[in-house]
Amino acid sequence: MSQKDSKYIAEICCGSYYDALQAFKGGAERIELNSALALGGLTPTTATLRLVKENLPALKVIAMARPRGAGFCYTEEEFQEMEAAARELLEAGADGIAFGCLNANASLDMEKNTRMVSIIKEWGKEAVFHRAFDCVENPFVTAEQLIELGIDRVLTSGLKNKAIEGAGTIKKLQESYGSRIQILAGSGVNAGNVRELIRQTKITQVHSSCKGWREDSTTVGKEVSYSMFEGEQELMYDVVSAELVRELVELLATENPLSHGMN
Repeated sequence: MSQKDSKYIAEICCGSYYDALQAFKGGAERIELNSALALGGLTPTTATLRLVKENLPALKVIAMARPRGAGFCYTEEEFQEMEAAARELLEAGADGIAFGCLNANASLDMEKNTRMVSIIKEWGKEAVFHRAFDCVENPFVTAEQLIELGIDRVLTSGLKNKAIEGAGTIKKLQESYGSRIQILAGSGVNAGNVRELIRQTKITQVHSSCKGWREDSTTVGKEVSYSMFEGEQELMYDVVSAELVRELVELLATENPLSHGMN
């Protein structure tokens, strides 16, 4: 059974055209496209998006609109960047936009989010609220607001660092709102824990980085270092692993991913 025929969906978090290609080789049918994953994912270039859509036309691409790292309370200037980026990404072929705007008290910035949804819906594409959701105080009130705004899907770890830790909240969100908004569970999801996560939450969509590693020998020079990591991974940078994607996708494509002792 292919992922297309399964009721379960694995969305792969990608930071480059290379990552998107690995996700596709592994059998994924939807990705979230970013740049700067080390900062939690920022807006990708339209050049990267065009490469993906031209060479992998069957791959559904949700593009990130996020102008900087840190939190999600944006100045008007930063938000204007987000609006401009969203328009360019949609024009370049994005199937949806992932975004999230909060007030300083971590409540939803209804005005900015409404503006983003309006842009996305003008193109008839998907509006996805990302893990800014995990910073809010009351996820249930926020879920109602997102539904009111017309958000199609929300990515969440259940307000915890990892989705498996927030499984209880994710379950309640799925039970209460799953018929009105898609609940996408992400953060730390992999083939080793996805069965347990599905068993606990009854979700049907997961978001995973399926992280692998590549080495760049020029990362460290005699007097300088551009290393992102320490120790054995000093020369490494992270990429999507086609093998890990395939493992996750094939597990979800089985008739019942819970059948292996997790019923």
